[in-house]
Amino acid sequence: MKFKFTLFPSKELSFELMDTREETLERFNRRTEYSESLTSQRTDKSFRGVIKGNEFKVISSLLGIGAFCKLTGKIEEKTGTVRVEVHKTFRILLSIVYTLPLLALVSQIFSTSEEFSPVLIFIAPGQILLIRYFFVGFAFRYVSQMSLERLRDVLDVKMHSS
Repeated sequence: MKFKFTLFPSKELSFELMDTREETLERFNRRTEYSESLTSQRTDKSFRGVIKGNEFKVISSLLGIGAFCKLTGKIEEKTGTVRVEVHKTFRILLSIVYTLPLLALVSQIFSTSEEFSPVLIFIAPGQILLIRYFFVGFAFRYVSQMSLERLRDVLDVKMHSS
């Protein structure tokens, strides 16, 4: 098993259509509110976003957590693909959160009130890893699963891991 460190989690899946591509796209368009900006807003639709031809870029319409994951993909004749990743706005916010342990380390180095402990050099990266794999990883798994379940229900597809 190969370990790959990424600041932001993502996943790619393929799916198999149960209906024709035209029926699937028509149902998807009907259940998606058009939004270029991909912002969270109250709506009775399942998704917000853009569907152009057989390609899409959407977020779940769940208020509060739906915008955390962005779903992009393509629907072919009998199959399709979807990529789930952290939305750009949340990437910016999380980047700020990732830098906080480093800022604390730098402030501790230049602080004159206490002696600097070399152990802090290992604690800051450990905190970043904790934030990434525990908090962000858990949130991504939870929200992406909810978004993919919604997508599966709306498109009426069978999901496969890539």
